[in-house]
Amino acid sequence: MAGKNSKFPNYFWLQILSKKVLNLGNMKMTFNLTLICLLIGTGIFAQTKIPTSIEYFNSGNAKSESGDYGGAIQDYNKAIELNPIDDKAHNNRGITKAKLEDYRGAIQDFNKVIELNPKNEGAYTNRGRAKSELGDHRGAIQDYNKVIEISPEFVYAYTQRGDAKYQLDDYRGAIQDFSKVIELNPKEEDAYFNRGIAKFKLGDHRGAIQDFNKVIELTPKNEGAYYVRGLTKSILGDTNGACLDLSKAGELGSDKAYDMIKEYCN
Repeated sequence: MAGKNSKFPNYFWLQILSKKVLNLGNMKMTFNLTLICLLIGTGIFAQTKIPTSIEYFNSGNAKSESGDYGGAIQDYNKAIELNPIDDKAHNNRGITKAKLEDYRGAIQDFNKVIELNPKNEGAYTNRGRAKSELGDHRGAIQDYNKVIEISPEFVYAYTQRGDAKYQLDDYRGAIQDFSKVIELNPKEEDAYFNRGIAKFKLGDHRGAIQDFNKVIELTPKNEGAYYVRGLTKSILGDTNGACLDLSKAGELGSDKAYDMIKEYCN
């Protein structure tokens, strides 16, 4: 038998052995039995293990996490081929397609998830997000409505629906959703920021400043909050307060704040 230092792999060595069997005359039976045992020992007669749908699914997840989105999709394709009703594989393939900005392909996968599991709020959420990326904000709102119907306290759904309403210039509707986010999570600084921007759009500048104050209370180094609060104060005629906020925003890294200072504060 080939040892550890053999230059040839086992299968090559066994092929040579099989040729010797033909020349051994009455010892043929003994060598045939030996050959069969050796073949089994090397795994040549062993059945090749075919990956399962779960293994392809897990491999797809690992590849997606590592940034190999194309490889992940190929694995999800195999998982779905082996198990067409695997809603998780359809969902994760849709998410991966969305990462590649194939939003239409992603929507097709989320449609399939919803077909297989009509109560899957994650699929409605993901489909809504993909629709928004394609500019279909009304379609996105319909999906977020369904999410909220299934899970009334799902904060992310209110956030995304508020953003979709904002994109449609429905500022009052957006404020309602951002307020709901704050009710469910009083420390969600993005909700205060977004609500402040919506109030600003409606001309409620003092209300906007109150929300920006809260953002700064929760995240003292939020340059964006200082910047928009400074702009809002300037509209209200508070030049000194505006310039102080713009200066702080600049210190925190906002280049556009310094541009505003040059224009309004010097």
